[in-house]
Amino acid sequence: MKAEGVRMYGAHDIRLEEFELPQIKEDEIQLKIMSDSICMSTWKEVKLGAGHIRVPDSIRENPVIIGHEMSGMIEKVGKKWQKEYQEGERFVVLPGIPGQMGAPGYSYEYFGGAVTRCIVPNDVIEKGCLLHYNGDSFFEVSVSEPMYCIIGGYQANYHTKPETHEHFIGAKEGGNIAILGGCGPMGLGAVSYALAMEKKPKMIVVTEIDQDRLDRARQVISEKEAEEKGIELRYVNTACMKDEAEELMALTGGEGYHDVFVYAPVQQIAETGNRILAFDGCMNLFAGPADSGFSADMNLYDCHYRNTKIVGSSGGIKADLLEALDLISKKKVEPAVMITHIGGLDAYADTTLHLPEIPGGKKLIYTQIHMPLTAIEDFRKIGETKPLFLKLADACDRHKGLWNQEAEKILLDYFGV
Repeated sequence: MKAEGVRMYGAHDIRLEEFELPQIKEDEIQLKIMSDSICMSTWKEVKLGAGHIRVPDSIRENPVIIGHEMSGMIEKVGKKWQKEYQEGERFVVLPGIPGQMGAPGYSYEYFGGAVTRCIVPNDVIEKGCLLHYNGDSFFEVSVSEPMYCIIGGYQANYHTKPETHEHFIGAKEGGNIAILGGCGPMGLGAVSYALAMEKKPKMIVVTEIDQDRLDRARQVISEKEAEEKGIELRYVNTACMKDEAEELMALTGGEGYHDVFVYAPVQQIAETGNRILAFDGCMNLFAGPADSGFSADMNLYDCHYRNTKIVGSSGGIKADLLEALDLISKKKVEPAVMITHIGGLDAYADTTLHLPEIPGGKKLIYTQIHMPLTAIEDFRKIGETKPLFLKLADACDRHKGLWNQEAEKILLDYFGV
């Protein structure tokens, strides 16, 4: 069977091409991919090629399919798995496969998301990484992967219980949360999750230096929405501050932040995060730096005397993905806040290569169609000459300007998918 997809042959060398997909074995499953959102981790992978820890050395001869935030339907089921999986059902892939460094979108010749069809190997299925999904949209599954990473980040934080040697996992209930560099797609996902947590914080402060990003953040997750849930939410433009750390501390009355998340791998941001920690505060370097020598000045005096902690997190575990799917299905989080652009498979390679240069949030690719990458905010203007985009603009306007199930159906119906 022919498949079309984006494969990597080396650093900065990714190609959209048609290739032969082999027949599945009795212990494999074939997927029809419908959507895949592009992750900054994929850009880092493409930048390094075989130098990336998850990428095989043999990609020049055996290229790998990129992309790991995939959604779609099961198309064929090998005999071994026919009692557990059904053709036509929807799925979720857990990209972090337990016990191995290899992962979809990095390591497999026929298993990835930037493609029309792919094959799930037996070992991935046996490890419980192909999950059933009963939802009614594809895009929500694609962005459930970044949401599960966000949840994993919250679960990486920890605090201590006074007068004991016990620790408790997660953000401090009733505490202050700072999400630094937080108006990008992952930061907004982190805000959405914080509002949905059972053990709610008292305050969330989100920083950014771009006023347009701040304005959009307020539009999609408002201070009023947070207030209705008993949480004080503040968006702050730190570009206007003389002493960033001092002024952020002042917002808490000098108490500081019990949980700080660094969502941009910038030395100054990390150092600010360290300076604003409360007693027993935990700072999470969530944004993965591309520089293996990335470092910053940290206050070790506070680490000793004020019990501050520094952690990092990358990805999550199966329980985090299941929680993300549960929250999405119950409409307790809104993953669409992360999405700002829509495109087809033909836009995947160029978008990935230039991802840091393209403004906005998540770029969602529908792999069964060809369409230029298009910003949601541009739909109405384009709709003056292309009726499809006028319909998409109207659908998004009915959902706070966000991508949604109605818009997805309009798009897929137009292309006959």
